[in-house]
Amino acid sequence: MMGRYRPPRSAGSPYITPEGEAALRTELHELWKVERPEVTKAVSAAAANGDRSENGDYIYGKKRLREIDSRVRFLRKRLDALQVVEGPLGDRSKAWFGAWVTLEDEAGQEHVWRIVGPDEFDLSQGKISCDSPLGRALLGKEIDAEVRLETPAGHTTWVLAGVTYDETP
Repeated sequence: MMGRYRPPRSAGSPYITPEGEAALRTELHELWKVERPEVTKAVSAAAANGDRSENGDYIYGKKRLREIDSRVRFLRKRLDALQVVEGPLGDRSKAWFGAWVTLEDEAGQEHVWRIVGPDEFDLSQGKISCDSPLGRALLGKEIDAEVRLETPAGHTTWVLAGVTYDETP
């Protein structure tokens, strides 16, 4: 028989950009000050309707409150542990945390990524985690450096074509 136990996921690097920290603080505020009071009101109203065992609004509301409380606990602990990284950790011509990097693949196509913390990575926004294989391989590299990665599809080689610490290049 398989149990439900899953080992805790490691939290990853404790680094975050100022924008990432602001986004987590906004999420915490919205959950605690906006959504939780609304759900609490809805649960109270549903509880006043009598039989709770078959009351969908009550059951869903209680479930949502547990989800909100769990996320709020996580965000509070994580925000206390995070270290905001304001600027480059070294030479601005190298790829460090927070950098926008332009990579050229083997086909000559350019891709732009930002190296961010594990709490804020989002591939759809061009943000890769500093803990990812590509993020780790890029840290400290200079422009024109070759970056080789072992992927499930085989070896991939990238060339670091540009580094900037300003807004999206």
